[in-house]
Amino acid sequence: MSNNAAIRLGVNVDHVATVRQARGTNYPDPLEAAKLSALAGAHSITIHLREDRRHIQDHDVERMRAGCGIPVNLEMAATAEMVKIALANKPEFVCFVPEKRQELTTEGGLDVAGNLAHLVPMCKQLEKAGIAVSLFVDADSNQLAAILETGARNIEIHTGAYADAENKQEAERELIRIAKFAALAKEAGLGVHAGHGLTLENVAAVAAISQITELNIGHSIIARALMVGMRAAVAEMLAIMTKART
Repeated sequence: MSNNAAIRLGVNVDHVATVRQARGTNYPDPLEAAKLSALAGAHSITIHLREDRRHIQDHDVERMRAGCGIPVNLEMAATAEMVKIALANKPEFVCFVPEKRQELTTEGGLDVAGNLAHLVPMCKQLEKAGIAVSLFVDADSNQLAAILETGARNIEIHTGAYADAENKQEAERELIRIAKFAALAKEAGLGVHAGHGLTLENVAAVAAISQITELNIGHSIIARALMVGMRAAVAEMLAIMTKART
């Protein structure tokens, strides 16, 4: 029997909004997807309010916070505009992510050390308002001292390099890197989350890392939901994650 703590699943519903915005309709509704995710056992909902508003819109943040029934994790760029929106809506969590207009999806972690002076006042402002801050970072121990200086309570480890590995050996190297960084971060007192590119096929190995308490997964769940429905897709992912900890 394992003594590992249970692992939480945060479901990212951005790409429900992507389908909606493709036609400019009011459906499919990310809030409905969030409610179905909660019924299937999801522990939180993640939404990324991008500066270009390509999927999630401002009104989605307001409605999600008021109506999804489980904690909301608002991913956003570290800008004054986004901090203002977070303070107005008071999500339980904010995750600062790097953002480039031309990217299809977030391509890497924050350079916390290189942006420390910019991040510290924003993290402190949000934490003072009772919003738990997370930083989306690569598994780079050189960033740890700077992360601790920000005052953020949590990190989310970028798992994209692991997910995109071209062979088993490369994937194993990335897993070792993630696990070592997760252990260092946990020892330093940070909450450790992870996500990006995780699927039914590759999630178990990351979920098995005991220091990681939460995975945030979106694209693969929404893609699977097209075939089996939202509740079934969330339940499938959660079952694999849970099994990996037993």
